[in-house]
Amino acid sequence: MKVEGSEMGEKRKVEQGRRRDEQERIVRRRGGGGGFSRPQRLRRVLAGSPSSAIQRLFEVCMAVFKGPGTVPSPEAVQMLQLVLDNLKPEDVGLSTDLLFFKGRRTKEPPIITYTNLYNCDKFSMCIFFLPPTAVIPLHNHPGMTVFSKLLLGTMHIKSCDWVGDYKPDKNAPSAKCKLAKIVEDSDFTAPCETSILYPTTGGNIHTFRSITPCAVLDILGPPYSIEDDRDCTYYRDYSYVDVTDGNYAGNGRGDDSFCWLEEIETPKDLKMVGIEYMGPQIIIDA
Repeated sequence: MKVEGSEMGEKRKVEQGRRRDEQERIVRRRGGGGGFSRPQRLRRVLAGSPSSAIQRLFEVCMAVFKGPGTVPSPEAVQMLQLVLDNLKPEDVGLSTDLLFFKGRRTKEPPIITYTNLYNCDKFSMCIFFLPPTAVIPLHNHPGMTVFSKLLLGTMHIKSCDWVGDYKPDKNAPSAKCKLAKIVEDSDFTAPCETSILYPTTGGNIHTFRSITPCAVLDILGPPYSIEDDRDCTYYRDYSYVDVTDGNYAGNGRGDDSFCWLEEIETPKDLKMVGIEYMGPQIIIDA
């Protein structure tokens, strides 16, 4: 439950509503549509009693993120990472009952569900629920520092960063492709360490593919904002082909450490549905 003052509380509610609407618009744009629904089964999964863990996480985020154009200090990153590494599914109201995430077996791609825990101009907190085989395609996080905590399940994560001094090359699959360095391409099973990416390093462009039903908490600082030119861009990746003319600052050999990325429109088969957060509530001082 949020604790608000009278006049200030009303202003805060209006501002929170604006930010929530903006974030939902961003996420719907990322997911190709979808509205808000409240599946009864997920309401039961998310239901829980108040917890100090989520409150502690919120307070640390308030201290760590300073707003657009800033990157948390190494000490701040370590502090938030420690809190997230110790976070358990029950701390956000999740149970081990994953029936909801199994979904129905159809020819259509699985629908991804998300719920917003908190949004402001400095950061956002959101949980994504992925049924088996669900994929969040390669996408970027412009100007953001992102913490991803896998709460439940096993997930394959592939992430990469741009090769900064790369020049256009005739060996690229198309003229629109750019060279990227692969940072991570592995399976992760909860509980595991928090994944951290930065505006230009650490795997700013990443994709999630669920192997089992998964729940992942994403904290973005600052959050996506179309108005502030922090929209989400999607990419198609191609296998790296040998570069023989030394046209980029690499080792001149073809290997699996690189890939080609081509910007694409939001995939039409990507569907995300937003639901109300029903877990332990964050208390915001007036």
